[in-house]
Amino acid sequence: MSGIVVDTSIWIDYFKGISFPIVDDSLKEGSLSLSPIIVSELLSAKLNPNSKKQLIDFLLDLKFINCDFSHWIRVGELRSFFARKGITISTPDAHIAQVCIDEDCHLITGDKIFTQIAKVIKLKLI
Repeated sequence: MSGIVVDTSIWIDYFKGISFPIVDDSLKEGSLSLSPIIVSELLSAKLNPNSKKQLIDFLLDLKFINCDFSHWIRVGELRSFFARKGITISTPDAHIAQVCIDEDCHLITGDKIFTQIAKVIKLKLI
């Protein structure tokens, strides 16, 4: 399997102790990739300084996906494409979908918007 991106909602559940064997296996294999917006979303939680440091240390061990200017153009185009179809996609969700497409990664998520996206474009979901 190609790389994997774990959506914020799944990370939150994972850190609460909910079991996701595919996340554990992917961590062991080193196949997880991290989008910049997910870092921001995770670090926006109310964390004490020790928990914040532990989270940052954990995230630093993952493959970070750098996004250049052309990526953000594609994010805007993706949002516009879906808007013309009457589907509103937030910029963070469009970014995550576009990262997965750009990097040929599978997305682990529980958010229904990604199911809608995957019905129309080549977004691979787990």
